[in-house]
Amino acid sequence: MGLGMEVWFTVLVLAFGVERLVELVVSKRNAAWSFARGGTEHGQGHFPFMVVLHTGFLLGALVEVWVRRPDPPAALWVPMLALAVATQVLRWWCITTLGPRWNTRVIVVPGLAPVTAGPYRFLSHPNYVAVVVEGIALPLVGGAWITALVFTVLNAGLLTVRIRCEEAALTRAAAAPGAAP
Repeated sequence: MGLGMEVWFTVLVLAFGVERLVELVVSKRNAAWSFARGGTEHGQGHFPFMVVLHTGFLLGALVEVWVRRPDPPAALWVPMLALAVATQVLRWWCITTLGPRWNTRVIVVPGLAPVTAGPYRFLSHPNYVAVVVEGIALPLVGGAWITALVFTVLNAGLLTVRIRCEEAALTRAAAAPGAAP
C-alpha cells in the first residue's frame, strides 16, 4: 500500500468516526426523549465495553494499516468499500425508522409497540447486521485483517450480551400492564 492509499484509508476511517459522533448526538437527544416519556435503561454494564470496543475498532484499523502497511488488491478493497458504505445506508435506515426511539443505549419506553417497519420488517436487529458487516468490511478496505478478526470475535461476545439484554427488556415491557399490543 503506497502512502497515498494509507492517507486515503485514514480519511475514510475518520469519516466513519465523524459518522459515529453524529450518532452520539442523535442518541443523546433521543435518550432524553425516551426518559421524558418514562423510559428505563437496561444493560448499563456492557455499555462502557461497547464504547471502548467501537473506538478501538477504528483506531486499531488505522494503527494496523500504518504499522503493517498492507497492500490490499482492488479485488478486495473495492467490494469491501461498497459493503462498508452499504452498512452506513442500513444503519441510517434503522435510525430513521426508529426515529426518536433509536439510541446507542437500551432504553425502553413503556406503552410503545415494537417497530415493524423499515428494515425491522425483515430482521429483529438490522442495525447489528450493519455493525457486523462494517466490522469486517471497513478494516479490509485497508487490508487490516487483524483488526477485522479481533473486532469480529469481541463484537460477537458483545452482541450476544446486548441482544439478550434488549430482548429481555422488550419482553418485560410487553408483559407490563397497559403495554401496547
